[in-house]
Parts: sequence; C-alpha cells; structure tokens
Amino acid sequence: MLVKDVMSSNVRTITPDTSMLEVSSLMCLYRFSGLPVVEDGKLVGLIAEKDVLHRLFPTIEDFMDGTAAMKQDDMQGQYRELVRLKVGDLMVRNVITVSPDMHVLRAAATMVRHHFRRIPVANGDQLAGMLSLGDIHKAVFHTSLAKMRCTSE
Repeated sequence: MLVKDVMSSNVRTITPDTSMLEVSSLMCLYRFSGLPVVEDGKLVGLIAEKDVLHRLFPTIEDFMDGTAAMKQDDMQGQYRELVRLKVGDLMVRNVITVSPDMHVLRAAATMVRHHFRRIPVANGDQLAGMLSLGDIHKAVFHTSLAKMRCTSE
C-alpha cells in the first residue's frame, strides 16, 4: 500500500506571512496539530503546535545569561506576544517529507524515527498532501481485516 492511497490530499495550507493568531485559531478550532507552509506553490515550511509552545520556554542561552525565568504564569503570558508574530518567524524550514509513491510502512518508520504524528507528502518541493499515523493505522487495520475475512470464509 502506497502513501498516495491513504494520504489526505485536500490540505489546508498557510503562507509565511500568515499571522500566528490565525494559525493558532485554526489549530484550536479545527484540531490541526500542524500546517504546511506554502509560498508560490512550493512547500517552504511546516508549523506545528509544538513549535508554538516551544517558544514559551527559555533557551539554554537565556539560562546562561541569567534572563531565564521558569515561572509558568509569566511564560503563559508570553503567548500574547507569540500570536503577534508571523508564521515565517516560527516555522520549521527544512521540512522532512515522504513521497506519494513510498510504501506506507516506510513512511511510518520515518515518522516514528522523527517523532512525527503527521508529515507532508511532496513531489520535490510541491505539496501533494499530508499523512498522519492515524491514516496509516486505519489503512493497515482495514486491509488486515479484509484479508482475515477472506481467509475465514
């Protein structure tokens, strides 16, 4: 079974200039854990909930220069500043992708290795869709059950 057989091809995309307030709203309202970033028809990045939340925490450099504080209420207050940014300020630029012609279990191995729940599907720099671990699990489940029913009859 190939990635193109189970991926979602109707994908919501955003641009580097999209406001983080809009992206955060989409993530919360529609339960998107990540969105591909496209510019001039090309996949240029990915923004995920973890990228947003990660920015609330101090860096090692902040601890070393003494400016870090681990007060959770203060850290949560920084969220207002985050949503004023643009996607291009937070997105991951070197996006790991899988090919539509890749076997789904090979794609799953890539996702597990990198601790991804979803991954963009691309032909070169052209976004073809998105693949989630749930898509893979559901496809393998249905295929396996269909085979079980055929052999038991």
